[in-house]
Amino acid sequence: MTAAEWEALCDGCGRCCLIKLEDEDTGAIAVTRLACKLLDLRSCRCSDYENRQNCVKDCVKLTPEGVRSLGWLPETCAYRLIDDGRELPWWHPLVSGTADTVHAAGISVRGAAIGEKKVPQHRFPAHIVGWIEPRTRR
Repeated sequence: MTAAEWEALCDGCGRCCLIKLEDEDTGAIAVTRLACKLLDLRSCRCSDYENRQNCVKDCVKLTPEGVRSLGWLPETCAYRLIDDGRELPWWHPLVSGTADTVHAAGISVRGAAIGEKKVPQHRFPAHIVGWIEPRTRR
């Protein structure tokens, strides 16, 4: 797979750009409704993709080799689906032919996320929307 093909797998849901908090005792990951400061909440795409890792110290670059270790990737993530040998869903832009289906299907964070800049860091836990237990598979 070429670099361009790999990048095209992103469905533009923005879920991987939600702020996550890790429980230091259990390793469980809390997902918040708070979006990275670089996430454009309308398009659900990074507003400075090329420089994101310089701007956000814990931004993770997804690679084919690294997908398996990222247990916080959503179950709907195309990178995860492909790694698991599963098909892309009907709403994925590579299947539907349009970026709008990820939003129409309710998969994206559009309309649900809040920009992290609007919330003081000590209030982040108040915005937890779910927990991901540490993955032990693979």
